[in-house]
Amino acid sequence: MEPITRGRVRIERTAKRVRVSLGGRMIADTVGALLVWEVPYYPTYYLPREDVAAELKPSGHTAHSPSRGEAVLYDVEGVADAALAYPDSPIEELRDHVRFKWDAMDAWFEEDEEVFVHPRDPYTRVDVLASSRHVRVEVDGVTVADSHSPHILFETGLPARYYLPKPDVRLDLLEHTGTATSCPYKGTAEYWSVNGHADLAWSYRTPFPESQKIAGLISFYNEKVDIYLDGELQERPATKFS
Repeated sequence: MEPITRGRVRIERTAKRVRVSLGGRMIADTVGALLVWEVPYYPTYYLPREDVAAELKPSGHTAHSPSRGEAVLYDVEGVADAALAYPDSPIEELRDHVRFKWDAMDAWFEEDEEVFVHPRDPYTRVDVLASSRHVRVEVDGVTVADSHSPHILFETGLPARYYLPKPDVRLDLLEHTGTATSCPYKGTAEYWSVNGHADLAWSYRTPFPESQKIAGLISFYNEKVDIYLDGELQERPATKFS
């Protein structure tokens, strides 16, 4: 199908087989999934109702979207409001499809590989390149990292991230926090506070294979610290992390 756009919503079909697990069994298995960008940052899956094996019980709750219309919410395998559908949506392509709440499911699979957090965006690319550029990081005027061997991670829609070897980082100024975030392209990150500023630095101990080059390296939010690249102070980018 040709991509469809209505307001902020973009829809297109994926060629991937998509499966969803809940309660120890596959409750959906389809090669007809739709990628739907309900927000600009990443898509979600809508699955053909005919490819859903679980019973969908109306919960009595509804939700309204200006672009998608009135949604009916369903209980799935005893999980409340775990799915929704837009049977009368002004977007015809959505009417016979179901969206499962991502975190309410046990697991999601694209082909035979489990995928985490949200579907991989076909328009997002991650490149990790070894570099010899000089990267220096300051927090409140104090140098907390200084490296001539960064790995630079280029991810579509985000500023370049500089991942630095731990020997080049002032680890005595970092305090490990309990924060953890997950990314479908990189894996699960752990975080550090720096000089009392919460969660300024992070690292992936065991990143996914496509991001393996950043394993164990530390990066800092460009939006919140001063980064000097080859001696030149970089402008702090404005992003959702600012």
